[in-house]
Amino acid sequence: MTERPAQRTPNRQLAALIAEAGFSNAGLARRVDQLGLEHGLDLRYDKTSVTRWLRGQQPRGTTPALIAEVFTRRLGRRLTAQDLGLDACAPVYAGLEFAGTPEEAVDIVSGLWRKDSGSHAELRKIAFTPAGLVVPSRDWLIGRPDDKVAHGEPLVRVPAQGRPGAARLPAPPEPGGPPHRPRPPGDRGPGQKVTGGDIAALRSVGELFRTLDDMYGGGHARQALVRYLEHECEPMLRGSYGEQTGRRLFGAVADLTRLVGWTSYDIAAHGLAQRYFVQSLRLAQAAGDRAYGSYVLLTMSRQAVYLGHGREAVQLARVAQQGVGTNAPPVVQALLHAVEARGHGVLGEVRSCTASLVRAERALETSRTGDEVPYWARFFDEAQLADEFGHCHRDLQQYRAAAQHAERSLQLRAPAFARSRLFCRVVLATARLGLGELDQACQLGAEAAGQAAEMRSVRAVEYVRDFERRLEPYKDAAPVRGYRDKVAALG
Repeated sequence: MTERPAQRTPNRQLAALIAEAGFSNAGLARRVDQLGLEHGLDLRYDKTSVTRWLRGQQPRGTTPALIAEVFTRRLGRRLTAQDLGLDACAPVYAGLEFAGTPEEAVDIVSGLWRKDSGSHAELRKIAFTPAGLVVPSRDWLIGRPDDKVAHGEPLVRVPAQGRPGAARLPAPPEPGGPPHRPRPPGDRGPGQKVTGGDIAALRSVGELFRTLDDMYGGGHARQALVRYLEHECEPMLRGSYGEQTGRRLFGAVADLTRLVGWTSYDIAAHGLAQRYFVQSLRLAQAAGDRAYGSYVLLTMSRQAVYLGHGREAVQLARVAQQGVGTNAPPVVQALLHAVEARGHGVLGEVRSCTASLVRAERALETSRTGDEVPYWARFFDEAQLADEFGHCHRDLQQYRAAAQHAERSLQLRAPAFARSRLFCRVVLATARLGLGELDQACQLGAEAAGQAAEMRSVRAVEYVRDFERRLEPYKDAAPVRGYRDKVAALG
């Protein structure tokens, strides 16, 4: 790789750390190359490269962060590029780390929020890295729960009892602390105590942004959510809370972080979305919520399906299944199997796809009204299962079955899920096209194109474009010309 022009000052910080770690120059170069491979990077460093770094040359791109991670793993303490006397790199690697502690997780995710809330357009251009899925999913599956997430020492005001300086004492352990004293709006300084009301507000914000995303696409309110995370969630995470409140706080922030990843995915910021999903997975571990972690892995699997990485999608779905076990509610089990089926569908694996769909269907049939279902799985109903069937049969080119399931999903699906209905309509249009029903296909496609024009969703546009590519062999037919005229009128 091309290096920046040499600087005259030798890098004594890097030299000292190389000596402490016991690396040879060739050994360090080899480890940087190996770590690069974990993240889909083909690096070709050798001992001469390390010699140049020691003389003061600065490696470009992601390499400073990779070198820092090599030393972090070797020495067992978190080191940054600056600790090594290297320039900080563009945030391409940052965010794929599965932090060793909750404190590190807060540092990593808050760094992402801050960069994303500014004018860092390059952050949204980072490429998706299939190899970057391996380490986080493995670490989540085999990692031990965090022993402690409590932070700070909550302070409360108590009677002075006539003694100067006795007005503030440590609060008793949670739960059972005194009522929260009102504070001025926006007054959240370091150490501010986090309350149940704060966490309820985070949950409400999540529901609001989820509704906006479903109706109008991820691009409408994504940036507002990022700023909320930066200005409200980070101070809470750095505030004061005990174990019980801390677990709930990490759970709520994990949900919002997954959601901002989902909206990033919807606008095709795929590398950034991947990083948010990894950090959401780590925050879910801090929350002690194994089931929600499995949901994050399913979200990552869906992104892999969309990008055509079927093998990785199947692996993520299976890790999620292992992590949550067999005691999950039937609706969750159905969701787990349906997402695995989507991965098999992309790969064209008919038998495995069918088997997963059957397992999903049977699991959903065993669910009962009144079952305890996590809030994040309540969307998975007959309409969603029919949608999954439709997508799978489309991918397997089984167009009659795809049409039947897509029609059923559209009949059952509530209007509030506007983007999901659009996707399903395109699946139905594709199925009709595959069955030779060109008039119906073009009519459905035009309806979907009209809906996509009302959304800020790159995925919605890409669904329509995929349909248009399938129309190419019929471009001179009258229904296709009519379709193009309708789409052109949309502007």
